[in-house]
Amino acid sequence: MASESKDVLEDRAAILRRFRELLVQQRQKFEKYLLVLDHERSDIESGDVDRLAAHVEIEEQIVSEIFTFQKVIDPLEDIYRSAYPAGSPPPEAASLGELRDSLIGLRTEVLARNAENRALLRQRMEVIRGEIAGLRMPMAARRSVYAGSGDGGVLDIQG
Repeated sequence: MASESKDVLEDRAAILRRFRELLVQQRQKFEKYLLVLDHERSDIESGDVDRLAAHVEIEEQIVSEIFTFQKVIDPLEDIYRSAYPAGSPPPEAASLGELRDSLIGLRTEVLARNAENRALLRQRMEVIRGEIAGLRMPMAARRSVYAGSGDGGVLDIQG
């Protein structure tokens, strides 16, 4: 009986450790994502399309990794909740609450910065569209040398 209880406690502790590790890794991914968003913003402002494309690729990888972590975290969180009912949280649960709060804050900040970058990119695209519309084709204003020769007529090719 005592060994069974000890095994259950060890399993719970392993779940808790793994859950905490995943939350820390996800927080690191969000922090990395924020750095990429900062680089994207500077790329948009400078008009460096190549660097922006590279940062967008990095962003897509990070978002994919975040979703992968979330797919693992969600079931693990369910296991954690069933292992530790609301009335008996372990002492380490306080640090988990802080981790979750920091993740929520990071997620909110990521969404806000992403929205700012999209708005900035939209503005930049409008400026470029205006510049393109303002360009004149050098040949468009010239008249053809044949413009004043009159209408076509019948041509006798038999001679």
